Amino acid sequence: MDKLKLSEYFSEIYDDGTVPSFKVLIDGKWVKTKQKMDLISPVDGSKIAEIGSVDEELINKAVSSADSNKSKIRGMAAIDRIELMNTARVELEKHKEEIVNMLVRESGKSFRSASGEFNAMIERLRLSMEDSRKIIGEYLPGDWSSDTSQKIALVIREPLGTVLGISPFNYPVYTSVAKVLPALLSGNSVILKPPSADPIAFLMCAEVLRKSGVPSGTLQVLTGSGGSSGDMLTQSDKVNMISFTGSTDVGKHISSIAGLKKIHLELGGKGAALVMADADLDLAARECVKGSLELAGQRCDAISRVIAVEKIYSSFVDKLKEHMADYNFGNPLENEKVTVGPVISSKAAQRIDKMVKDAINKGAKLIAGGNYKDAYYEPTLLVDVPLDAEIANEETFGPVVTVIKAKDMDDAIRIANNSKYGLDSAVFTDDFYSAWEIMKALQVGNVTLNSAPSHGTAYFPFGGVKDSGAGKEGVGYSIEEMTSLKTIILDLSPKNLGKKYSGSFKD
Repeated sequence: MDKLKLSEYFSEIYDDGTVPSFKVLIDGKWVKTKQKMDLISPVDGSKIAEIGSVDEELINKAVSSADSNKSKIRGMAAIDRIELMNTARVELEKHKEEIVNMLVRESGKSFRSASGEFNAMIERLRLSMEDSRKIIGEYLPGDWSSDTSQKIALVIREPLGTVLGISPFNYPVYTSVAKVLPALLSGNSVILKPPSADPIAFLMCAEVLRKSGVPSGTLQVLTGSGGSSGDMLTQSDKVNMISFTGSTDVGKHISSIAGLKKIHLELGGKGAALVMADADLDLAARECVKGSLELAGQRCDAISRVIAVEKIYSSFVDKLKEHMADYNFGNPLENEKVTVGPVISSKAAQRIDKMVKDAINKGAKLIAGGNYKDAYYEPTLLVDVPLDAEIANEETFGPVVTVIKAKDMDDAIRIANNSKYGLDSAVFTDDFYSAWEIMKALQVGNVTLNSAPSHGTAYFPFGGVKDSGAGKEGVGYSIEEMTSLKTIILDLSPKNLGKKYSGSFKD
């Protein structure tokens, strides 16, 4: 792979050497770190950059800066914050090609997937006005209750202070911006920790935000391993909220050490697609393959289990085989038509292969794929997967269509709900009443009818139950998570302006 070199616009975020060495954003300036981490591209296994790894001194400096500068963003008029985000949106669009290319190089995404992620980020920024409409309050007249009859109250939303955002490798740009945007719009300062595996594209976005006028010190961007640095940030008493997207194990760890902070967790999933006997089988097969293979299956809202009733099972499997051919597998830098590229690392490919082999050893049938080399895992179709197979229960995060047979609708619901996860699911049926019954019965935070789950700009609220997390993300809904309610009570009785309770109509 050619040496990575960015345009002059981004020259401050890294030092150009044998390999570029990237900095971190602290107190409005790009800062070198003493320690570095290698960034290995899953596309060809080459080292393409060094990433800064923050130590305790830099973490403390970033936290102090976020805390001391939060009044800058809180003091801005809401319309100024919206216009700031619109300025950043326009500027980001000028650098789309470069940011998309970086996403492909560092994460192995296809160009279609990388472009889709960038477009979703732009659309989320465009909807910042919609986000901001949630920063409202309400007037409560007290005379509905005898003990508050001469009082009124205003319930308003206020920023929490400093929000710590931690984002995952699968959507390093969109998810990072989807944490930074509502935090800043609602008047919080932000510390953002992008993923260690592929942070560069977001560092580029952070530079655009900085140059677009985000007040100095209200956005800190720290890279490095998630262990010790993540714990330090999570435990800091100057961090008022944590918004984390990632694995369930890490989410539980954060909850155990964070203390009395507001926490939003968007964790793992084991999304089920339930295919009923009256479903449009071609539609269902196309959507199930799409939901399983998009982004090489590395999505928390991926279809991770396909549960088909036995009446149409054989015909449906034939349809799945047909639609597997719709996807081009290979190196995204060598062929822009590739739709399934590598997973994030060779270690991830090995983990997927272990799950596939476990399923086969327990009786599943391998219909397609099942091979890998380095970080490239072939799109794979597994059918007749037994319920005790690991891949039937644990998040796959790989390009595997996992098919399970159910006796009927009730059995399909039982199988789907027999999971520790509850993030997303899909239902395929042409019977409205069956659809309603199934969708109400599924123990998930989100369920989609006759389509693979896809959350795009998160215009609809998104979040899970059980081990899939707590809280909701989405346009407007993230604002609610990142603000707190304050009740202001006004006693009108000293000037006799209230409505005095007479008590004359008691029983």
